[in-house]
Amino acid sequence: MKCLTDDPLPIPHEWHQPGGLLIGEITSQIIYFFHEVLFKEHPTQNLFDIPDVVTKFYQHILALVFAINDINKNPKMLPNVTLGFHISDSFYDAKMTYRTTLDLIFKSDSFNPNYECGAQKNLLAIIGGLGSDTSFHMRYITSLYKIPQLTYGSFAIDETKIMEVPSFYHMVPNENLQYMGIIWLLQHFRWTWVGLVVVDDNSGEQFLKILEPLFSKHGICSAFTKRIPQEARMEEFINQFYDASPIDVSFQDHKAGTIIMYGESLTILRLRTFMHSQDSGNTENPLFGKVWIVTTQTDFILTGSIRGWDFQMFQGAILFAIHTKEVPGFRKFLQNIKPYRTERDGFLQNFWEQAFDCLFSDPGMPVMDDDTCTGEERPESLPAGLFEMHMTGHSYSIYNAVYALAYALHAMDFARSKHKSKVVGRNVKLQSLQPWQLHHFLQGISFNNSAGETMSFNDQWEISGGFDIMNFVTFPNNSFQRIKVGSVVPFAPEGKVFTISEDRIIWHRYFNEVVPLSVCNEYCHPGHHKKRKEGEQFCCYDCAPCPEGKISNQTDMEDCFKCPEDQYPSKNRNQCNPKVIHFLSYEEPLGKGLASATASFSFITTLVFATFIKHKETPIVKANNRDLTYILLVSHLLCFLSTFLFLGQPGKVTCLLRQPAFSIIFSVAVSCVLAKTIIVSLAFMATKPGSRMKKWVGSKVSYSIAVSGSLLQMCFCTVWLSAFPPFPELDIHSVNEEIIVQCNEGSVTMFYCVLGYMGLLAISSFIVAFLARKLPDSFNEAKFITFSMLAFCSVWLSFVPTYLSTRGKGMVAVEIFSILASSAVLLGCIFFPKCYIIVLRPELNSREQIMRRKN
Repeated sequence: MKCLTDDPLPIPHEWHQPGGLLIGEITSQIIYFFHEVLFKEHPTQNLFDIPDVVTKFYQHILALVFAINDINKNPKMLPNVTLGFHISDSFYDAKMTYRTTLDLIFKSDSFNPNYECGAQKNLLAIIGGLGSDTSFHMRYITSLYKIPQLTYGSFAIDETKIMEVPSFYHMVPNENLQYMGIIWLLQHFRWTWVGLVVVDDNSGEQFLKILEPLFSKHGICSAFTKRIPQEARMEEFINQFYDASPIDVSFQDHKAGTIIMYGESLTILRLRTFMHSQDSGNTENPLFGKVWIVTTQTDFILTGSIRGWDFQMFQGAILFAIHTKEVPGFRKFLQNIKPYRTERDGFLQNFWEQAFDCLFSDPGMPVMDDDTCTGEERPESLPAGLFEMHMTGHSYSIYNAVYALAYALHAMDFARSKHKSKVVGRNVKLQSLQPWQLHHFLQGISFNNSAGETMSFNDQWEISGGFDIMNFVTFPNNSFQRIKVGSVVPFAPEGKVFTISEDRIIWHRYFNEVVPLSVCNEYCHPGHHKKRKEGEQFCCYDCAPCPEGKISNQTDMEDCFKCPEDQYPSKNRNQCNPKVIHFLSYEEPLGKGLASATASFSFITTLVFATFIKHKETPIVKANNRDLTYILLVSHLLCFLSTFLFLGQPGKVTCLLRQPAFSIIFSVAVSCVLAKTIIVSLAFMATKPGSRMKKWVGSKVSYSIAVSGSLLQMCFCTVWLSAFPPFPELDIHSVNEEIIVQCNEGSVTMFYCVLGYMGLLAISSFIVAFLARKLPDSFNEAKFITFSMLAFCSVWLSFVPTYLSTRGKGMVAVEIFSILASSAVLLGCIFFPKCYIIVLRPELNSREQIMRRKN
């Protein structure tokens, strides 16, 4: 029986080039509307009508042809083998996909019924298809024959199922990287209220299954989900947008300014059909004024029948594209494509006619000058929707797929020459290998392509690589351009996995060159935080002011937070202001006033001291125990000067010295006053006849009283400094807007002990002076001491509650004021009358006047 040579059902679009080894390809370029077979006439008479051609996808065919021609011309690559190819189309139909896949495996140049008659076809692998349906329909056949299938489309894959088919290789990076790229993009622009438009098939459901949980995890909400019927009629699809169902109302929600579109290659045509049915300039169109985020599989394409349509409504869209680089020589190869140079190309005529809107004349038919194809038309003159001159992502994947197969063959040939018995057997040539033998080498292949990029498969048989982020820019002549504005690159250094150049993006004119918003409600401004609305998604919320003591310094913060300890909330609660370092300084008015008072009192004390030294031989100076008076004046001077230890920023030395120094000096002064008071009383008692008190009236007794009174205070201070030394500290809690630099006394108990002891000395002096207040006028110094001690005790008794009720520099000022006031009282009461006599009434400064008594 002879084999038939005429195919009863010929495939009108295929391209076959003979070779020692063949690489098959199934593209998706031709769209036929197949008529129903009624068996009233021969099926072939009315099976194929005039096709609608996706002219842009003709480049997918040319990419394979270009790659194979390059390999055949390279003497270092497979020198003894010539690669051929067999290209067919899926026609976007499941049954035709099965048919064309079987044709690639078995059919040669001539027709062989039942795929059994004639020579065996040496098919190495199949590249295809573009869409998920086409790829999986092919997989059912390629997996049976263990033929490597390298798909170049980008679509969601159920990894649990794909691992069951080891012959399936993906020439596009893992989709999960694209999902995270979408999340990072939305987070970058803070788009939290977005719509989803997906094709209604398995890949669309897989996309939603993966993306929606990622939305919830990263604070993003889906405003609506619209499924585009894959096989439905366009009229039915259009009517769904006018349905009054809740989902369609939400689709028109102006708050959802961003729409993510995930679909197949024809999705944009279906959606564009809906838009064409509306007025493109109608701002009431629910699709107008949106930022479209388009995934890699969806392409902006036109066919010959709708070549006049534009993509103006997609201006400013952000596209995820398969990473590609321009391959040297490819553009020139496209420019040299001419109809009369490729006689076996079954795709070229339909491409040429529909791309350039012309017809090739049939023999015997009159030539029409206005619509006849000359063959000299230039592809570079076509708008990008019809054809692109630079290599697209899908073409780049096809190009790399051919080279991956060639390098795998090269590796197999090299291994065969060294280990014949272990790999393909003895005396076996590459031309006689079986396709399944290629898997071992294909899975571990790694090579550098002519564009300078390294290509390899991961453990899931997916090509390693990333995605480019493109900005879609349209032009008035119905063309467009994609501008790279970012990328998503796996295994990049931290901070470089996702990059975006916001300043390079050209938005739709609807947004007036401002970054669009896509949120359920207005952002919560700094000073406020989110407050969830009951019964709504978490992306919809109210804004509540921050509570007292907390701030929010960014928009849309989940909660307010406290400022660091060295800062305080601003009035609007939107920032933290640094607390002012607070201490009693010399520059401020209070510090200046206290310092001036201290200097003045010190100067006065010095004058008094100088006066007493100058008139040291006068009776009034001698009568008041001259040496004890000098000690009292020096202690007074040091009391005044000790206040300088309290002024200025506290340091280690000043904190360590100021309280002990003040306590000891004051104790010396009060002890001297006590000694003077006691000596006055003893002197009066010694004047009585037969009194034994004369031996107690002398300098030794007064010195002993002064020294013993001071010595005990020094013991207290020594214990204090050795066990609990004062130190500087920062008080950041007492005053909201200030950091108080103060001295921690180390031990409050010791502080009040020395203060109490000083008070005990003062009270003792007061009692003794009070008892001696009625002595004769010759000894009336006791009256002044009584008054001075009364004032002294009043000052320090009022000091304690005032000191405890103040903070910061107020506390220091209270202590300085107490020191100055008490010292000034002592100075004025004890020394002013004497200075008055010495300076202004020298006639009273005589022994007779001093010893005179009044009746």
